[in-house]
Amino acid sequence: MSEFTFRTAGESHGPALTTLIEGFPAGVRVDLDLMNHELRRRQGGYGRGGRMKIEHDAVTVLAGVRRGVSTGMPIVLQIINRDSRLDEAPPLHRPRPGHADFAGAMKWHSDDCRDVLERASARETAARTAAGALAKLLLADFGIAAVGFVCSIGEASATLPDAASGDVAALVAARDANDMYTPDATAVEPMRAAIRAAKQAGDTLGGVVETRVFGVPPGLGSCASSQQKLDGRLMQAVGSIQAIKGVEIGLGFAAARLPGSQVHDALYFDAARPAAHTFGYYRNTNRAGGLEGGMTNGMPIVVRAAMKPIATLMQGLDSVNLQTRAPERSDYERSDVCAVPACSVVVENVVAFEIARAFMDKFGGDTLREIRAGWDIYVSGER
Repeated sequence: MSEFTFRTAGESHGPALTTLIEGFPAGVRVDLDLMNHELRRRQGGYGRGGRMKIEHDAVTVLAGVRRGVSTGMPIVLQIINRDSRLDEAPPLHRPRPGHADFAGAMKWHSDDCRDVLERASARETAARTAAGALAKLLLADFGIAAVGFVCSIGEASATLPDAASGDVAALVAARDANDMYTPDATAVEPMRAAIRAAKQAGDTLGGVVETRVFGVPPGLGSCASSQQKLDGRLMQAVGSIQAIKGVEIGLGFAAARLPGSQVHDALYFDAARPAAHTFGYYRNTNRAGGLEGGMTNGMPIVVRAAMKPIATLMQGLDSVNLQTRAPERSDYERSDVCAVPACSVVVENVVAFEIARAFMDKFGGDTLREIRAGWDIYVSGER
């Protein structure tokens, strides 16, 4: 069994985005409708720009799936770019502060930022979303579900359900009822108003998104080495998403301001509790966000991420022409005013892939049948 990993390739305005997934087991039914649904959600949300009116993202499977079922071989997914004009795109000599433009130009010794921005673009997150959507199909076979949503945009914040709750259907229904992708209906209009005000000012807005993963058994990840700690793996995966500047698990930074009695989650046992994957153990609070000592503890996993405002501003920012060294205003590339709702979809799928990786580390095999056997032994409670 090879390690469960993925890599992406492609440029924002290149012919296509490609995802290579290795280590995915044989025997999983690959539901393209569900995968494409995730891509459509990523393209939606209030505050998006003109690019999303052009693209109609859909997955084409190029390898690793036969007759709708994974074969155990490397899987290659492709998403075609309709707005494919990489060779015709003009050079960009005025870096946009906040983007990879300047740092990349210095790294690759160029005065044209085009090559850098095409790869650094958040368009690449479509390929990551596709990988996460595939991972979700594996997790769903074991009753594990990831749900992402928007917590805040600018100063407009939502009131969120209790992090110890396991009502997945209610959370999804509330989130999907609006174009802000937030479970709090009363926060929708304040969020929209904040985005409208930013657009009128030629500005952009960021926000905070959250993903919760339900049905995860205790014991994924490890305390044996720093590389295996699931907290760190999740923070690295989410922190690598374009425009993410902060990642929290559970209470996150708030835990530093509270006494231990208000941070740690008391543990109880009730043999009559129905959740087989927790063996009758439960908590009334979930301040740890489902992770203790680098491992899952059976409570819902809670990962929160802060997305900075998009760095491409219609009003521009002070910059320098890399050819002339003269001060100029930064270039404007077609962009969104706010992509926080879309970011919640990306974070959800990136988290799902990382949970699936940890799941495969624990129960892995070359086939779904082998994984199922290991899972059945685990949830039986035999020691």
